[in-house]
Amino acid sequence: MPRQRWVVLVAGLIAVTAGCAVQYGTPFLIPALRADGLTLAQAGLLAGCPIAGLLVTLVAWGAAADRYGERRVLTLGLGAGGLVLLAGARLHGSVALGATFLLAGAATAAVHAASGRLVLGWFAAHERGRAMAIRQCAQPLGVAIAALALPSLSHPSATHSGLPLAVAALGGGCLAATGLALALVRDPVRPRSAAGQLPGSPYRSPTLWRIHGASSMLVVPQFVIATFSLVYLVDVQGWSAAPAGRLLAAAQVGGAATRLAAGYWSDRVGSRLRPMRLLAVATGVVLAVLAVATLADWRTPALAALLLVTMLAVSTNGLAFTAVAERAGSAWAGRALGVQNTAQNALAAATPPVFGLLIGVLSYGVGFAVAVAFPVLACLLVPVGDEATGVGAAQRPPVSDRREGPRERR
Repeated sequence: MPRQRWVVLVAGLIAVTAGCAVQYGTPFLIPALRADGLTLAQAGLLAGCPIAGLLVTLVAWGAAADRYGERRVLTLGLGAGGLVLLAGARLHGSVALGATFLLAGAATAAVHAASGRLVLGWFAAHERGRAMAIRQCAQPLGVAIAALALPSLSHPSATHSGLPLAVAALGGGCLAATGLALALVRDPVRPRSAAGQLPGSPYRSPTLWRIHGASSMLVVPQFVIATFSLVYLVDVQGWSAAPAGRLLAAAQVGGAATRLAAGYWSDRVGSRLRPMRLLAVATGVVLAVLAVATLADWRTPALAALLLVTMLAVSTNGLAFTAVAERAGSAWAGRALGVQNTAQNALAAATPPVFGLLIGVLSYGVGFAVAVAFPVLACLLVPVGDEATGVGAAQRPPVSDRREGPRERR
């Protein structure tokens, strides 16, 4: 079944998109939360609750995917998240909303390691960068959907009640994607042995730790922009929420394009980490331009830089994910991807409240300027020199290239 891997990839992409709309789309509820009387820092804290939930369960979901299979973990977590959101939509108060977001984030965290393992298992090394880039497009696509839908849905009107409808819509999307994954996703065949991979834990060398660290640094500018771009356009540039959301949705589609381009680039040059370092440099430069333009009140250059950094800041995620999965090999991929996401989301969860406080006390320009330090640190951490010593999964075709079909029982 030569087309099976692409069917699995598309179904996995849709599942991760639904999960990412929950995990990373909640900043687009900030205007509605502020209209309910919350401060920017309080609203940012609520927006970070799904990411905080991720931190509790990412490694556990990865270990479960290593042991029990990708399809089972993917559908269980995403379906549970959808049910939590539908139940939470009927509750009232910021505490109940925060608990709903926390639990939904913890449940939908299952999509990350499970879908990453699907790419590792179904695709050969020479096309894995592009496949992982397609899978990684889920994050900007999920944010784009949230940017288009949530500002309007969360605004109360004569026909609907605002925030509860927006929360229920996120839950409905998760359940619909769960049904599609149940119908279409199949686990790749697994080898009976781990021949060709490093014996024992891949964490005995510093390479994986450095990739985790570099990609975590790059998450900070990504989430500064994702969290505060909408309110920046409203507060500083004078936009209304709905057109600002549409503009940022278009930028998120551009972010998906940069991920695809980065994955194609990495396959062509046979490296994940060299393109990652160069894109980190570009992100830092454009973010610095945004900071200077904002501080100087140059609105048009600031807007152009904001849109460009929105696209660039997400471009490295697929490269880091692919590098981690290949370095870890199939026996450790789920756990390594869980650690990768935990490290990234630890900083992502802290970014909205910390930068919300910084921006509230000082200014958007100062917040953007502080964020420039993180891509600089990432450039220093990317272990480009270690890439030539990558392990078996990076060098040999996956088992699914030899025989495509349902996962072999062991």
